[in-house]
Amino acid sequence: MRALYAAATGMAAQELNVQVISNNIANLRTTGYKRQQVHFQDLLYQNLRRSGSSTSDQNTMLPAGLALGSGVKTTSTARAMSQGPLAQTEKDYDVAIRGEGLFRVRLPDGRTAYSRDGSFDLDAQGQMVTRDGYLLDPGVTVPNTATSVTISATGAVQATMPGQTAPQALGQFQLARFVNKVGLESIGDNLFVETAASGPAITGLPGSEGFGNLQQRYLEEANVNAVTEISSLIAAQRAYEMNSKVVTAADQMLSTTSQMFRG
Repeated sequence: MRALYAAATGMAAQELNVQVISNNIANLRTTGYKRQQVHFQDLLYQNLRRSGSSTSDQNTMLPAGLALGSGVKTTSTARAMSQGPLAQTEKDYDVAIRGEGLFRVRLPDGRTAYSRDGSFDLDAQGQMVTRDGYLLDPGVTVPNTATSVTISATGAVQATMPGQTAPQALGQFQLARFVNKVGLESIGDNLFVETAASGPAITGLPGSEGFGNLQQRYLEEANVNAVTEISSLIAAQRAYEMNSKVVTAADQMLSTTSQMFRG
């Protein structure tokens, strides 16, 4: 019976939907996390009678056809790359992006990754790194004699040195953006890498056209809305239960038919 297969695809789709929702809720407090959304499509149809087909020699046509669907499939788990709220941290090396753009991070294998997580620290050499020790790209090194460090809205990094009245320039933040940022591949650790779907990175300075600016001592929180996720979870649970009831009903109908043939 077709209903069994169609309902089974619906249950599988809602199970995956719950997995995505649970991941969003789990990352509710993850810095720079972008929530995922599941997109569905219906499966192929078997056209038993096509719309517009002839019904007589007098050129009468069917106004509506007879088509049987075969269920649902999951097409993507796209990320909503909207801005998350900013939270004040009071840490000198915490930086949030307001607007478009991602930080550039140099991975140990030489690749460049991208992130909205601006929770940076210094390594033993004074280089600005991520929480996992990956270098900011381009690199910024802070002298160990610096008394304070400022990061401007346009990404200029300056330090106040003992005995100097004018601040010393240390480096410049660069941001990257993509034509299709939804096409970026997430590799964990709050990092993305470019793909053929995202297109190549477009780099620029914070505050320039098409790029957001920076805010020191702030971090961008996840763009996950707890109320929305719980509502989606309830809806997914109800859809799963309805599909399971279809399986039960179809099984009972098949059982009845089988008993009729036995009789």
